[in-house]
Amino acid sequence: MHASLAVHVGDWIRTEILEPYNIKVNTVAEHFGVSRQSISALLNGRSNLSADMAIRFEKAFGVRADTLMRMQSAFELAQARAHEANLNVQHFNLVAPSRTEQRTI
Repeated sequence: MHASLAVHVGDWIRTEILEPYNIKVNTVAEHFGVSRQSISALLNGRSNLSADMAIRFEKAFGVRADTLMRMQSAFELAQARAHEANLNVQHFNLVAPSRTEQRTI
């Protein structure tokens, strides 16, 4: 996925779940038993979705936690792919050991 197509899961939650129903950050934070800052950071893309938080959203809004986690993972991978050319790593050439080498190990 191209980085320009990737959407942070927090942005998706905000626009697709909270805003249409006029649900406030404070309300979600109180309902989940977490700080307003942690919800705000997620919704504004300043923090990533944890598995625990994904389960909270699943329980509260019915959106599967594994779907939310896949969205988060796709976003992170797209961000990494955007700068992968800067990662100076060469392919590791694997050579299977011969049978005699296997016996001595």
